Amino acid sequence: MPALTIYPAIDLKGGQVVRLAEGDMDRATVYGNDPAAQARLFAEAGATHLHVVDLDGAFAGGSVNGAAVEGIIAAFPGKVQVGGGIRNRATVDRWLDLGVDRVIIGTAALKDPEFVRRAARDLPGHIIVGVDARDGMVATEGWADVSDVSVVDLAKRFEDAGVAALLFTDVGRDGLLKGCNVEATAELARAVSIPVIASGGVADIHDVHALRPHVADGIEGVITGRALYDGRLDLAEAMRVARA
Repeated sequence: MPALTIYPAIDLKGGQVVRLAEGDMDRATVYGNDPAAQARLFAEAGATHLHVVDLDGAFAGGSVNGAAVEGIIAAFPGKVQVGGGIRNRATVDRWLDLGVDRVIIGTAALKDPEFVRRAARDLPGHIIVGVDARDGMVATEGWADVSDVSVVDLAKRFEDAGVAALLFTDVGRDGLLKGCNVEATAELARAVSIPVIASGGVADIHDVHALRPHVADGIEGVITGRALYDGRLDLAEAMRVARA
């Protein structure tokens, strides 16, 4: 069975490394002022992949923390995926040109699916669709709005589009250390042929153990942020369990 990929998360707000609670910008905890240094620490701990989100960009609809992301890319020797405010092809191309491995498209996947389809067709392996859920329904605009489209329905719209992965986030658990919603993530992975990355709520090593068997269902990896920053999850241990 392939390994579960661990994606340490660097969320950016005002150039700082932060974590939000349930996607609420007013409930941000600052963990550092040097995103590039944080990226180097994750690399030194063994991380081969990194998940970066421009939180300001997600709300603004365009890149806001571009300089910080560029610093992270320069500092991290592995693969970096970036999300937040990516709603047109020019932004996609810019990030890929700067060295980003994969870009995450969330709000635009619901509002402009043809843009996502064209990008996935033209850039195979580089487009991830962000499927953010609140009570099973798709949340957009930095999770500020909840649509009337179900997570599975949105995912199936891209079944044949050639996207590299689906990033499934349970908004109600994100940043709260409640534990990953393994059941819902596995259900989505079984419903589509696209690999799924789990996100939201990872509390400790038990979540990695719980997700590991579902690689067979199509779960490719898991994103973790607050648990790492708070010391509840050791990255090196998580990597060992993910490969076991």
